[in-house]
Amino acid sequence: MAGAASAEQPYLGVHVNAPNSGYDVVILGGGSGGYAAAFRATELGLSVALVEKDKVGGTCLHRGCIPTKALLHAGELADQAREGEQFGVQTTFQGIDMKGVNAYKDAVVSRLYRGLQGLFKQHKVTLLEGAGRLVGPTTVEVNGEQVTGRNLILATGSYAKTLPGLDIDGERVITSEHALTLDHVPASAVILGGGVIGCEFASAWKSFGVDVTIVEALPRLLPPEDEQSSKALERAFRKRGIPFKTGKPFEKVEQTDGGVRVTIQGGETIEAELLLVAVGRGPTTADLGYEEQGLRMERGFVPTDERLRTNLPNVYAVGDVVPGLQLAHRGFQQGIFVAEEIAGLNPAMIDEMGIPRITYTSPEVASVGLTEAQAKEKYGDQVKTLTYDLAGNGRSQILKTAGFVKLVSVADGPVVGVHMVGDRIGELSAEAQLIYNWEGFPADVAQLIHPHPTQSEAIGEAHLALAGKPLHVHG
Repeated sequence: MAGAASAEQPYLGVHVNAPNSGYDVVILGGGSGGYAAAFRATELGLSVALVEKDKVGGTCLHRGCIPTKALLHAGELADQAREGEQFGVQTTFQGIDMKGVNAYKDAVVSRLYRGLQGLFKQHKVTLLEGAGRLVGPTTVEVNGEQVTGRNLILATGSYAKTLPGLDIDGERVITSEHALTLDHVPASAVILGGGVIGCEFASAWKSFGVDVTIVEALPRLLPPEDEQSSKALERAFRKRGIPFKTGKPFEKVEQTDGGVRVTIQGGETIEAELLLVAVGRGPTTADLGYEEQGLRMERGFVPTDERLRTNLPNVYAVGDVVPGLQLAHRGFQQGIFVAEEIAGLNPAMIDEMGIPRITYTSPEVASVGLTEAQAKEKYGDQVKTLTYDLAGNGRSQILKTAGFVKLVSVADGPVVGVHMVGDRIGELSAEAQLIYNWEGFPADVAQLIHPHPTQSEAIGEAHLALAGKPLHVHG
């Protein structure tokens, strides 16, 4: 029975009070992977029921990608206000109004959410609102009713992790989800974790005027990235006055009158108003009936084969519950892939290394493919690298950003890795992933014309140089 729309709860596709069995596809989870699968499946003529306990759009839209990038953009504007004089523009920075920042952030999320709700209606997806639980091989129970599909897709997403013995109180010890709803700018903060989430909040908060310190147990920031990219970000953070302690595991946190005292390896202590725990995200799979149905699990994740099939017949998994990169665009592509797989289209397998990775700090860090170290492990002494400095790129000089484009290639072979650092450089990741995924040779890309003046010229210049015909390259 369809539910009527209201001001409090907009119409989200086809609502049912008593779900019927017999769908072609049942999807547990309405985040990036889940709704992408739902939309593609209905486009292919399959009947779809999707179960979601919260708002469709998942972590990315409501508590991750979108709101954090809104904060980062607000921080960018704050920095521009401080730095206007170097462009001949007389500006003054008066401060941060967190009420206004949150209103801007929430408005962006709300607009995208309304658009997504419209897409559910357009695709005629049966939306079952409530907490779902697996009670049969391809059967989900929600609100006391059961819905069965000929195929089941698990897309239950992830949650903000913590460390053993580190309790999150939501006030002085917080996760990224709490950080997105702060009603004031903290005077100081320790950020536990130097990965993507930790570095992005450090960048945004520093722009807001927060005294931030990053603590990372591994030897460098952004450990999965190419070492040259990590070192470039570390130099930029030092220049911005963002201190970081790498190779220093967390030991304990204590409450103080003014906030928290964090102790790291070696006995060093750091005091701040709050501690942001940014040690990654874990898969949301507990207490959902997975193991009871015989689903194979590994450390809470749902392992799959290269076609995203689990060990159970007609049961697939997509997104953050599948081991690998926890990225919304990975979830989108996996959702589309599984829908087409179920429909019998035999889609091309997804190369995980071909998925673009971006950290939206200032400067941004972007990459696709193998790092130099990974390439050397795979190809040995056949690996060639070339780094093009953005000092030679006109658009980057206009923007006053430093950085580079680094290519990793195989001798007489394709480019197998692209690594980039610089403000706005993430926008170049689309071309970088085409080069990697289409196994482009340096000479192939060198003959393409990149418009002037754009930062995209840096990709062209790097390939020109690697192909043996450098243009704006010194030395």
